[in-house]
Amino acid sequence: MKIDLFIVYLLLSILIAFLFPQLAIYQDGTVLDGITSVGVGLIFFFYGLKLSFEQIKSGLKNWRLHILVQSATFLIFPILVLLFKPFVGAYISEHSWLGFFFLAALPSTVSSSVVMVSLAKGNIPAAIFNASISGLLGVLITPLWMSLFLDFTTENVLLDVYVGLMFEIILPVIAGLFLQKYWGTWAKNNNKHLSNFDKTVILLIVYGSFAKSFDDGIFKTLSAKYLLGLFLAVVFLFILVYVLLFIVGNYIFRFNREDQITLLFCGSKKSLTHGSVFGKFIFMNNPYMGLYFLPLMVYHAFQIFVITFIAQRYHNKSAK
Repeated sequence: MKIDLFIVYLLLSILIAFLFPQLAIYQDGTVLDGITSVGVGLIFFFYGLKLSFEQIKSGLKNWRLHILVQSATFLIFPILVLLFKPFVGAYISEHSWLGFFFLAALPSTVSSSVVMVSLAKGNIPAAIFNASISGLLGVLITPLWMSLFLDFTTENVLLDVYVGLMFEIILPVIAGLFLQKYWGTWAKNNNKHLSNFDKTVILLIVYGSFAKSFDDGIFKTLSAKYLLGLFLAVVFLFILVYVLLFIVGNYIFRFNREDQITLLFCGSKKSLTHGSVFGKFIFMNNPYMGLYFLPLMVYHAFQIFVITFIAQRYHNKSAK
């Protein structure tokens, strides 16, 4: 098992945010916000350049698998976290629970899901379809879920969130699709460099979020006990969803091996890329933004480690 350097860089970005928060709050954060906004637009523009219509069309046929994956992503996850809402105040703080609910409402990952499904010899076209459609559905569904527990009533904040996501995600994707015939080959040939660019923008967003929270003193009250509880809760949520999907896919829908792998890998993962971008708009000017990102970052690291291990096991079995 190799160490994922991106996880190390995430931790370093938090350390830099703690030591040098001034870079993020310079001119009230407008400089860093402007840089990340341009970066996000480019991420999804390049995503549009690389989007494969043929592979998505090929994956359309397996509608039962798609419905179950998207239901897991946008229904099962949020409902499981909602079950713990009555305990807020007594055993769980409002901000901790909201961070977990934000994690639960996010779309699935894109590139890592497809890579892991490919490694495990799963249904790759179905993985591409679900990973692609999940991010687009998330633009609509995630803010709706969050609007149930955040004050989006003043100055029509929910509309502002949708407008922001439209300009930074949907329109760049559409532009990328239109220019795919000119630059699509270039984007695919430079996929590794574009992936590094994506990660750099995410690191800037994470740095800015945590720097503002550190500057406001949000993390001063966090204890080792809290962080341990956070980690255990993340592990519990992942295992619960993974086991549920395994039972449903294997014993109720009776998927074949390839579809079962795609269901498990796509249905149990959450996207740090979309979470970072969505959080910019959903938690705009919220001093607790860094705190809300914590469950997502822990989940991201844990899912990469576990799914990589499981994918390797599947790969080894198929090679025998």
